[in-house]
Formats: sequence, C-alpha cells, structure tokens
Amino acid sequence: MILVRLYFGCYNCLMKKKLLQLRGNYIKRIVVSLILAHFSSLLLLIARTVDAGNPRYYFLVWNMLLAVLPLVLSVWLRNQLAKSSWLEWKNLLLTIFWLLFLPNSFYLITDLIHLHQTFEVNIYYDVVMFMSFIVNGFFTGYASLYLVHAELARRVRRRDAHLVIAAVLFVTSFAIFLGRFLRWNSWDVFLHPAGILFDASNQFIDPSSPSAFVTTVSFFILLSSTYGVVWNLAMYARPHAARDRR
Repeated sequence: MILVRLYFGCYNCLMKKKLLQLRGNYIKRIVVSLILAHFSSLLLLIARTVDAGNPRYYFLVWNMLLAVLPLVLSVWLRNQLAKSSWLEWKNLLLTIFWLLFLPNSFYLITDLIHLHQTFEVNIYYDVVMFMSFIVNGFFTGYASLYLVHAELARRVRRRDAHLVIAAVLFVTSFAIFLGRFLRWNSWDVFLHPAGILFDASNQFIDPSSPSAFVTTVSFFILLSSTYGVVWNLAMYARPHAARDRR
C-alpha cells in the first residue's frame, strides 16, 4: 500500500506544482485514460492481495511507477519545447532522463518470468493481472515515445525523425537486457557508470552468450513493429480529429 500511495502522491505533486501542464484536449484525454487504466491494474493487484492474503506481486506497483516516469518527462519536455529550443541545457537534460527511464515502460513484459501456478488464486486471474500491467506499461511508453517523436518530426525531416526513434528503440531493447539479465537500473548510469559501461561493452567484446543479441533484437522487433502501428494510427486520427472539430 505504501507504493500505491507513492504512485498517486507523485501524480498529485506534479499536477499541483504544474510541472505537467497538459496542452490540448487530446493529450489530456490520453493521460486521463492512462491513469484510469493503471488504476484498474492496481485494483486487480489489491483484490488478489486481499484474496490470497499476501502481497506476492507487490513489485508490479514499483515497476509501474517507473513505467509512468517517461510519460511525465515527455509531457514536461513537450511543454518546455513550446517555449525554448531543444538545444537548451534544461531540455537536453530532460531528454537524457527520458531516454534513461523509457526502457522501464517496456521492461514490465519481462515480469512474466514470475508468473506461475501458486494455487492462491486462479492462474488465469494472474495472467489477466500481469497482462494489465504489461499492456498499460506499453501504452504509456508508446504515448511517451509518440510525444517526443512528434516534436522531433516538427524540427527535422520525417525520415530522419523515424531513424532517431528506431535508434531509441534499439537502445531501449538493449537496456531491457541490461536490466533483466545483468540487473542494472536506470539510476545506475549515475551511481555506477563504470560498471554499466564495462558490462555493456563486454557484450560486444566477448559475446560468449547469445543472450544479449537475441534479447535485444527480439525486443527491437516487438517494439518497433507495434510502435509503427501506433504511429500510423495516430497519423490517421489527427486529420479526422481536426475535421470533426469543424
């Protein structure tokens, strides 16, 4: 319950201090719908905890909180870009933090390794609960990625923007490998930069295990192919939304 309070406390703090000034009705609707979707995941977890009598999967709340941070940072960055250049140090710093925390939105899918028959509740309930957290994490990550992608497409050629986003997704896929297999966290870039650099470079220098390559490529295929659908749906919706407002 502490993590649940932390989740809503962070959101209220951000809104009260107006760090998240949601410009545009559609952005507001997306953020509100994502909040409601995450809340439904929390309800599923709370119901399971009460029924089973133990908080076995409490870590999902912490992982979900980390998954939300990239969206917070991307909305914040979008607001800043409306007033200043992307090359200003504050915006560059926001972009770096966004890139560091973006893998957390998609990392939730690796929590499936914890899914097994516990005989505490029906296994299909746990499947639905896990998928609720995973799908909401993906939606949040894609919403965050779309906001940055759209801002980038306004400033450079669309093809170049696509290539940058593809590179971001590849780095994100490798970061998921570093998180799940080597147990590094986003903040370890600042706390243990030498350790991360050594482990990351070692995957290329001494690729004795194919895990890094297989994991990175498989996640890249998953993320890029599904995000392509999200991007094209958003591009299709924009002119229709503008027409409906007329």
